[in-house]
Amino acid sequence: MTVDGRGSAPGTLHTWFERQAGLRGDAVAVSGPDGRLTFRELERDANRLAHHLRSLGVGPEVPVAVRLERTTTLVTALLAVLKAGGAYVPVDPASPAERQAFMLADAGAAVLITDRTGAVDGIDGVGGVDGVGGAVHTVLTGPGGTDVSGRPDEAPADGGGAVAANLAYVIYTSGSTGTPKGVMVEHRQVTALLTGVRERFGFGPDDVWSMFSSAAFDVSVWEMWGALLHGGRLVVVPDDVRRSPQDFHALLRDEGVTVLNQTPAAFRQLVRYEEETAGRGGAPAELALRVVVFAGEALSPGTLRPWLARHGEDRPELVNMYGITETTVHSTYRRMTAADLAGAGDSLIGGAFDGWTMRVVGADGGPAAAGTAGELYVGGAGVARGYLGRPALTAERFLPDPEAAVPGARRYRSGDGARELAGGDHAYLGRLDHQVKIRGYRIEPGEIENALAGHPEVRDTVVIVDEDAAGDPRLVAYWVPAGGADAVGPSELRDHLERTLPAYMVPNVFVPLDRLPLTLNGKADRRALPAPQAVRPDLDADFAAPSTPVEKTLADIWAGLLSVDRVGLDDDFFELGGHSMLATQAVAVAKERLGAPVTLRLLFDLPTVRELAGALEDLLADRHDDTDKGNA
Repeated sequence: MTVDGRGSAPGTLHTWFERQAGLRGDAVAVSGPDGRLTFRELERDANRLAHHLRSLGVGPEVPVAVRLERTTTLVTALLAVLKAGGAYVPVDPASPAERQAFMLADAGAAVLITDRTGAVDGIDGVGGVDGVGGAVHTVLTGPGGTDVSGRPDEAPADGGGAVAANLAYVIYTSGSTGTPKGVMVEHRQVTALLTGVRERFGFGPDDVWSMFSSAAFDVSVWEMWGALLHGGRLVVVPDDVRRSPQDFHALLRDEGVTVLNQTPAAFRQLVRYEEETAGRGGAPAELALRVVVFAGEALSPGTLRPWLARHGEDRPELVNMYGITETTVHSTYRRMTAADLAGAGDSLIGGAFDGWTMRVVGADGGPAAAGTAGELYVGGAGVARGYLGRPALTAERFLPDPEAAVPGARRYRSGDGARELAGGDHAYLGRLDHQVKIRGYRIEPGEIENALAGHPEVRDTVVIVDEDAAGDPRLVAYWVPAGGADAVGPSELRDHLERTLPAYMVPNVFVPLDRLPLTLNGKADRRALPAPQAVRPDLDADFAAPSTPVEKTLADIWAGLLSVDRVGLDDDFFELGGHSMLATQAVAVAKERLGAPVTLRLLFDLPTVRELAGALEDLLADRHDDTDKGNA
């Protein structure tokens, strides 16, 4: 692999950048809300800051926390840390103060680069910086900050002393215990990724990349270094623009972005904006996009139908990538086609990049048969060093690779479910640790989400486990209609799911939303989902009030068991959220209060108040007639 005809890619990210700066000095390297920098200017500014960091003791394996807003200065600082030989630890200013404090202390950051004078005091208040151990140097950027203008314009000698095997960054991911864990990634893992994809996607100086992700999210590594090391231009997307699909679409147009990286949830917001614009009689602006990369969460192919219907599948090319922070951002890729969208709804993640390996392992620890679900193990060039300060967890997740030709090679146990498809591609089945057990059945919510997203009227969906009024677990599906609130109802969605899923996997409650809430990283924010309201959901049947004593009694029983404020004559017990265990309770209470021979079979066959009440009234009438005859 060559880089712009200048031989093989250098061993470190910053020496690779220096090569590009020498080739493209006057070209714009990065733009943001604070202006633009050419490659020469970015090189100069980063070098000056790097020399200052060196004077503070930064060198190989020394972590430097970078806590900056989304501007060109952020890019300068990250590059400067590498040029000083250190490893950057990105801290998102928007994250909770307690999390920031934990990261600073856990990383043992000797230096903090920040753009807010009061930021350190705010973190000190929760015991962060003071608990690092040893003096912490603070470098303030911006007006009134640390003056590095007198430092040399040239890069520190010998790349700051760093080599390919040294740390490039530490990015924190959420742990299953709730405590973040720092993933240590070396230069050689990132350079392997970027050299491995260059030829496949033709990345080069003509490309414009958007930096949509937070620097604390590993996709930013792909966005930032993918742009700069291939000689392209990086556009740092301001926070307010990230939150507005309309403004972001305008930025893509105005900046001529050609390479877009998005979580599926964030991209669906963009798709919806174009649909709404067209629905108002407008014409969405043409974009220069040639590659759209999805990453960060599972992609349901069916949600891309509106985009492909408008743009086709060739330009931009839609590519789904799978990856983990522990295996350096991306490990697989698959170009999405119209045929994929017509499939069963699986999240197709494709095959491995050159130098990466993907193995689906069964419960017995051996290879799973083709088409059989198992746990995904990722090996090869992207496997990170491990977790910072957590040797036991590193040993548990980073395992010896029995298939590798290189002595000491490891593979990462992902915790993700997958199955291998014909031809070596893979389908992603969701997190194994998201599996839940409801009424004795083990369920993967991601499988339900994929099936629900296969309905043409569903734009977006998330399935969670909630508790009903009795404290029993139930499945709740949140969904965003593709054609407006009245386009489809719960009955049709339930029928759609029942065609492919067993009954125990069909959600009990369907909650329509205008759009799914997103995290700072553009993923669906499950914690921000509204609680299912204790009101009658929007069902296909209009509300009709019960009138007879039996109707009113049944409606009252159902309302209490299903935690809804009212139940109509034509409301279906199961559409209201009922399941087999609640049905058993409903039958028992109805028998007691009505003195009628209610059975489970009867409730399943006649699930509405009108139907069941009619049958019970007939049975009660027959019993009354028989009693009268016996007394005659």
